[in-house]
Amino acid sequence: MPFTELTIGAFLDKQVRERPDQEFIVYPDRNLRWTFADFAARVDTLAKGLLAIGIGKGDHVGIWARNVPDWLTFMFATARIGAVLVTVNTLYRSFELEYIVRQSDLKALALIDSFRDHDYLETVNELIPELRTCQRGYLRSARFPKLQSVIYIGQEKHRGMYNTRELLLLGSQSDDGELNAIKETLSAHDVVNMQYTSGTTGFPKGVMLTHYNILNNGYYIGERQRFSTADRVCLPVPLFHCFGCVLGVMAAFSHGATLVPVEVFDPLMVLAAVQKEKCTAVYGVPTMFIAELDHPMFDMFDLKSLRTGIMAGSPCPTETMKQVMEKMHCSEITIAYGLTEASPVITQTRTDDSIEYRVASVGAALPHIEVKIVDPETGATLGPGQPGELCCRGYNVMKGYYKLPEQTAAVIDADGWLHSGDQAEVDANGYYRITGRIKDMIIRGGENIYPREIEEFLYTLDGVRDVQVVGIPDRKYGEVVGAFIIRKDGSTLTEEDVQDFARGRIASYKKPRYVLFVDAFPLTASGKVQKYKLREIAREQLGISQEVFEGEKADS
Repeated sequence: MPFTELTIGAFLDKQVRERPDQEFIVYPDRNLRWTFADFAARVDTLAKGLLAIGIGKGDHVGIWARNVPDWLTFMFATARIGAVLVTVNTLYRSFELEYIVRQSDLKALALIDSFRDHDYLETVNELIPELRTCQRGYLRSARFPKLQSVIYIGQEKHRGMYNTRELLLLGSQSDDGELNAIKETLSAHDVVNMQYTSGTTGFPKGVMLTHYNILNNGYYIGERQRFSTADRVCLPVPLFHCFGCVLGVMAAFSHGATLVPVEVFDPLMVLAAVQKEKCTAVYGVPTMFIAELDHPMFDMFDLKSLRTGIMAGSPCPTETMKQVMEKMHCSEITIAYGLTEASPVITQTRTDDSIEYRVASVGAALPHIEVKIVDPETGATLGPGQPGELCCRGYNVMKGYYKLPEQTAAVIDADGWLHSGDQAEVDANGYYRITGRIKDMIIRGGENIYPREIEEFLYTLDGVRDVQVVGIPDRKYGEVVGAFIIRKDGSTLTEEDVQDFARGRIASYKKPRYVLFVDAFPLTASGKVQKYKLREIAREQLGISQEVFEGEKADS
């Protein structure tokens, strides 16, 4: 049996009873320290504030923010009242935000002011002009009929929006009756979290995850790192992603460990946080670890407290792994593999695995998860060393895609097996290796990009008759986005026009790095586009060496 049947809220109560004064969340740069008892009190106050403005069980609450402290308060407060937290990628622009607010049936959206060069408040006011004239909580949006409240995460007041201070004040003035009544009705098998993952069939899909999914997956992720209450986890990866909110938050939470989040990744902030808080674990994608190791001030920091952590998102070069283990003292660093639909981790290496296993495999299956490799054509189970599609079954499989039963049935078969779309093989010791992708996904520096979503977007540009998007090999990111466009007759569309159209409308990592204009696409006899031939064309036209091309193909 998996570790717990408790809801996230009930598990928080358990942690408060057992270790009220243990530090749970620490932001060293803000000098903010919340014990389990402090945090639970803030969570309950915000939960009552949400109830007071009409957010309740089953309602969807979006969060669009970098790793600010109250991101976590909203995560646990929505879980407390049976609401569903819908996480929004911080890099999303208006096009993607509009789609998610509508498709997810958001009743409330919580957001910060901006991220990097993107003014979130301006974007939201453009999408919801009614905010400028409406009373808070009485929003009537023509574009988003389900949306009733917008919440600003912070102290400042903005037209038509609540702010966190007001919600906490409302909560502090409410008794516990309604909150306690709701707690009694919640089940660990209720959906608590919805994360959007792009699909090969077009727009992003809302992955419905339950308390049972993410709390248990987090526990076993922590077990693979041998977490205890003595561990302090430096978390510079985004909370909107499973890497942050499950591998990070749930792994630490389930072990009574301390979280040390970093608001926005900065190698210097990570090194400083590890030294100041004597962190024992650090997370990141390989490019983050490389940035930390290469920082000119690296040698000034004492990282001897480090022991473990997780590197995930893309394959790790052997030399980087050696340096992380030696120079950063992470002798027990682990590698994890999974997908959002699997809550997300399916396999993970152990703290005592060899360097070879850490760089050449993605580890062994986590407890209580069945994993098999199947022939994608016949469905037959394959043996060690035979490449096929990786599938898993267990407590970790999502409830499904929100309002998309057909797409759900396409990835979870009648026997409950989740089909990953990734090509893999397993060795005689039960260690898995990802060898390619059956799906047509692009992985750019750890970010998953689905060509169909970019294609749908580029179709809306005047002058585009047809478009195909493929991954182009890149030394720095592994792959970048390449768009092959057939122009409409008479169109004089240029590469600059395409770049300008994408700028500010879609996340920067999804923007086409290369735009190539063609008269026709290479097709199979049955009329399907041969994307591998488009990659070959790109290689020749852009002068990408065969070595990079083959190397990236093998790595992916």
